[in-house]
Amino acid sequence: MRPSWLVALFLALLGLAPLVLSEFTITLANYIGLYSLVALGLVLLTGVGGLTSFGQAAFVGLGAYTTAVLTTHALPESFAWLGSSPWFTLIAGLLITLAVAATLGSLTLKLSGHYLPLGTIAWGISLYFLFGTSETLGGHTGLTGVAPIEVFGVALESGRQIFYLIWFFLMAAVFTTLNLLDSREGRAIRALKGGMVMAESMGVNTSSSRMIAFVLAAMIACA
Repeated sequence: MRPSWLVALFLALLGLAPLVLSEFTITLANYIGLYSLVALGLVLLTGVGGLTSFGQAAFVGLGAYTTAVLTTHALPESFAWLGSSPWFTLIAGLLITLAVAATLGSLTLKLSGHYLPLGTIAWGISLYFLFGTSETLGGHTGLTGVAPIEVFGVALESGRQIFYLIWFFLMAAVFTTLNLLDSREGRAIRALKGGMVMAESMGVNTSSSRMIAFVLAAMIACA
């Protein structure tokens, strides 16, 4: 457990960063925050749960394309409200990712040994080519014209403006993950790395714990 004063100092430095750092450094910090959010899911899945996945980037794309499609395409009148705000599309992306991750996990997590990472590579590449070859999704050049996210009516159009939002999401994810790992289910996920036979002998439902870790890692990447 880190001393509380170190956490407070880190948060204070984060708060001051956009006021004193250059534009290039802020952009770099934003990318660090975004990639750290994706890596956090991998830490939970691989570092803690002992499950190897090479398909995490696919869930990043799934969340991004959900927002892009819903905000740039004309939707039926009854669903028009869904594309009116990036916050609504975030919820939609998380729900879609939940469904896709649960489906892929139910198939992939039955594998063991080197077959598990090979399975994740397979569907990761499949989703990549699905996104890249679809004209509806803009092909390999992607979609343009995505509106900037708004917070309390303020459009976050620059790196300095969106800095706080990115790092808020990262800190919220870190706090949530730490609380999860301190819970009963978190201890079950920790036990997976020591071997499923040992975990099952202590009463852990390894299938459920593996699925929970997999889906949570996917949803963090989606966000």
